Amino acid sequence: MSRHLAIAVMLIIGSAGPVAAQGYRGYDRQVEGEGEQDRALDAVRGGRHVPLSAVIGQISARMPGRQLNTTLGDFAGRAAYFVQWQTPDNRLIIFVVDAQSGQIISRQGGKSCAFCWLKTIRICHGSLKPH
Repeated sequence: MSRHLAIAVMLIIGSAGPVAAQGYRGYDRQVEGEGEQDRALDAVRGGRHVPLSAVIGQISARMPGRQLNTTLGDFAGRAAYFVQWQTPDNRLIIFVVDAQSGQIISRQGGKSCAFCWLKTIRICHGSLKPH
């Protein structure tokens, strides 16, 4: 009986025909212009921004640890790299580095405090002013 039921279910599913896969909303659209990475690469090639490798080298010379993530954004009206850095003792530090000069213009975190990290993310997205 269960064998006949399984065959019937397979026939019903198979007779439904091919079903269009539904992707994530917006992923099927063509994006006009360039992506963030392309713009950043063009800025580095054009000499307007320092390479990210130089920024990471500068941070690692000052602070042992590793890069977790980097975003290119705006800080106080300037293009800036927001570098999430994890220290060997698992503290999270956000370095804000001027993308044109390569100078560290802000350092936030360093304590095991989630609020400091969240505050930095909001600054990155423009809802808080840097202090």
